[in-house]
Amino acid sequence: MKVISPRMHGMLDYGTIALFALAPTLFNFDGPYATACYVLAAGYLLITLATDFPLGVMRLIPFPMHGGLELVSGLALLAAPFIFGFHDDNTVARNFFMIMGVVFLGSWMLTDWRADTHTRTHNNMMPHH
Repeated sequence: MKVISPRMHGMLDYGTIALFALAPTLFNFDGPYATACYVLAAGYLLITLATDFPLGVMRLIPFPMHGGLELVSGLALLAAPFIFGFHDDNTVARNFFMIMGVVFLGSWMLTDWRADTHTRTHNNMMPHH
């Protein structure tokens, strides 16, 4: 069941960006954990701004490609604590990254990646010939 529209997905993306940017303060992350959060916030901001959907600005990345990036990101976030060796070093960071991975995968599964991402307001305003 695809219950997340492109517009709603954009709102979730900007919320996720804010959460990554605030995570070091909220969860007392420092060093590489904080750096990873800031890099992820900046990267996801760039991807969101560049996506061709209602809340995108540059509209360079097709919405389905954004979905592919989100799927890979979700899997990478789940694997990161094990790949980078902090699964037993910092349980708060491990849990944060793994929860965000689950959130990304859930969002990927629930988003309608084939939905029309362009509003029809401009077409409705054009005179019919």
